[in-house]
Amino acid sequence: MKALNFNTGWTWRRLTEEGPGTPVTLPHDAMLSEARSETSAGGINTGWYEGCDYIYSKQFYVPAEWRGRALVLEFEGVYHNAEVWVNGVKRLFRPYGYTNFYLDLSELLNYGEENRLEVIARNADQPNSRWYSGAGIYRPVTLWTAPYRHIPQNGVKLRTVSLDPPTVEAQVRTVGTGLVTIALQNADGTAAAETTVHSDGTASTTLTVPDARLWSLEEPNLYTCRVTFGEDEEKFSFGLRTLEWGEQGMLLNGKRVILKGACIHHDHGILGACCYPDAEERRVRLLKENGYNALRSAHNPCSKALLDACDRQGVLMMDEYIDHWYIHKTEHDYVDYFKDWWKQDLADMVDKDYNHPCVVLYSTGNEVSETAQPKGIALTGEMTEYLHRLDSGRPVTCGVNIFFNFLSSIGFGVYSDEKAKKEAAQAEKRRQAGEKAKKTASVGSKFFNDLAGLMGAGFMKRGATLHSCDVKTRDAFANMDVAGYNYGILRYRHDLKKYPQRLILGSETFCSDAYQFMELAKQEPRILGDFVWAGMDYLGEVAIGSWEYSDYAPRFDGGVGWVSAGSGRIDLTGKPLGEALYTRVALEQDLGPYIAVRPVNHTGDKHSPSAWKMSNATDSWSWRGCAGNKADVEVYARATRVELQINGKTVGEKRLKNDCLARFTCRYEDGTITAVAYDEAGRELGRRSLTTAGADTELCLEAEQMQVQPGGLCYLRLRYTDKAGITKPLERGVVRISVEGGRLLGTGSGCPYQEHSFLSAETDTYYGEALAVVQAGENGVLTVRAEDGRFRVQTSVQIL
Repeated sequence: MKALNFNTGWTWRRLTEEGPGTPVTLPHDAMLSEARSETSAGGINTGWYEGCDYIYSKQFYVPAEWRGRALVLEFEGVYHNAEVWVNGVKRLFRPYGYTNFYLDLSELLNYGEENRLEVIARNADQPNSRWYSGAGIYRPVTLWTAPYRHIPQNGVKLRTVSLDPPTVEAQVRTVGTGLVTIALQNADGTAAAETTVHSDGTASTTLTVPDARLWSLEEPNLYTCRVTFGEDEEKFSFGLRTLEWGEQGMLLNGKRVILKGACIHHDHGILGACCYPDAEERRVRLLKENGYNALRSAHNPCSKALLDACDRQGVLMMDEYIDHWYIHKTEHDYVDYFKDWWKQDLADMVDKDYNHPCVVLYSTGNEVSETAQPKGIALTGEMTEYLHRLDSGRPVTCGVNIFFNFLSSIGFGVYSDEKAKKEAAQAEKRRQAGEKAKKTASVGSKFFNDLAGLMGAGFMKRGATLHSCDVKTRDAFANMDVAGYNYGILRYRHDLKKYPQRLILGSETFCSDAYQFMELAKQEPRILGDFVWAGMDYLGEVAIGSWEYSDYAPRFDGGVGWVSAGSGRIDLTGKPLGEALYTRVALEQDLGPYIAVRPVNHTGDKHSPSAWKMSNATDSWSWRGCAGNKADVEVYARATRVELQINGKTVGEKRLKNDCLARFTCRYEDGTITAVAYDEAGRELGRRSLTTAGADTELCLEAEQMQVQPGGLCYLRLRYTDKAGITKPLERGVVRISVEGGRLLGTGSGCPYQEHSFLSAETDTYYGEALAVVQAGENGVLTVRAEDGRFRVQTSVQIL
């Protein structure tokens, strides 16, 4: 089928408003334009954004000659309870906000005339999510067209069945009968393999690929698959690779691979929930550069663009279905629709994922305490078997919080229908009274997030070692291929011995567990991998991973102003933090050494609490004006010993044992700080230095790329620096952005507390930095200017 871009020519408005609406190009996150309010029913979950219902409208002409053709409209994501109306008639309802869905328009249109399409997206039913969901048509829309005899959507499925010889199995569905040609082409367009078979509505065959170039993490080779049937053609990328799992671990092309993973939410920070291919490509690149070879789409099916990016860059994917089954986590979440829709949702997820070599795991849920109940245990098995029928080539897991399952079984569960109602009632009471948010009894996940923040990361991990936790998880784990442990690393050795057939996956872990995990996984193949919470910071679930001081966060209660979790190893702007440097070393991306320093201007000051933050150190020694202050310095290295020097003088040495982190306390002085790593014999393995920025200050505006495609995204980092380009974290200002040759999509900083709207042309900086994202026009030059009252700078990018 031929894809027609259907993202332009739309308008949108709130459903309560009258009028023609505002022109918009998709994707669009309507929630990002809402006020953040003390009376928001979404509260801490959504970053205090208000929720509304929206209507999107589009007029489009359908040529008379299209009559008799197949016309299918695809929505990749509408949040949520989507209604699609065609020419005034409701034609489709899809409740889940994260699955792609289709509408056959062939019999619904007026040919040779204008047609009207309307889409209603609901989000006034707050609270409905534990994180920032966004709202509206936040992923692309495509109109697929084809002759009457055609290959339907998702009508071609390929999988590698052998490497000796390299053999691909192809299954094809057709509307009509006739010959189907299946061809694989190399990257240069030359033929790799081809066969023709007859289809009577379905066809199945195999192709042998001589001298096949396999898809792997190191070499993500992709072929182009072209399937023709009459006048119709289906074209997509495909990677040859085999996947096995068992006592030898997870094997990719027969070789063991350890999943060094990161959990990510679907939003793109200052862009909200809007899904742009360039944004997905950038996210995958950043995470891979910082040591991660696998992603978990927490806690909903990921976008097609993210899968494409993972295929191209050689990153594995665990695609996850949902955050709950039949027990509410928020009052208006998907629970009311789950029973009737879960099979369709999973089928659509598998259709989306099937041909992508990057997808190596399906997850049926996250922290579903239903797995502690007989009904939930049976459902675990039912969902696993259903996924096996849809796709036998990938294992199934589910992220289970082991300690929470036990608590749930004794009536002290994190989630329950009653708690969800209580949380919603508290929010409604505040809204009606017009009260500002204030400290109330924590319910649901907030209670345990708060408790973990006070008691530290060991709280859930030690709780998970109780025998009762094993009792309340073992039956559910037996009903999945891979046991997903959320915060259960202290059980690994015990459970590997007790359950000799069990495969274990750290489906959600703390950053500080990375080294311990890696050492265990190297010894125990049945530990398949680890997914840290979280790889990148995300909107909503505010403050759970934040260590902030009062100069950037004047309140520590998670109230209005707080907008993100703060728990990313990479911040909202894509800047790797000290924790990212730690995991690079812990997960053996490289050996280090790296240096990170906690803010010297705040040494000893109180910060907001969190168990999901290992450190707030960053790679800077530019704390001019803090001479003599105590400095907390961290060095990350895989070495026997590290030495710390300041201006050539040794200020400390540490031997590393059972970790790749050495902490030092010294007195700050301007100049150069150096870490030197040594092996057991005293030989130097490597060194790294940080230098204090000079006294002069400039505002620097840097584009991440100097060329951009028409309509593509350009990310521009703002930094206060000295003339040598060294960032000055103690400089701060409000910067205004203007654009020629494109449109500004968003501005913001890495701070989890931000009072500015991301849609504003102004942003505060955070430790000397901020970010602007601009969408390029159709041609010419994209010019971006930044000014803060002291400085005025600009940069230009060529539009290809």
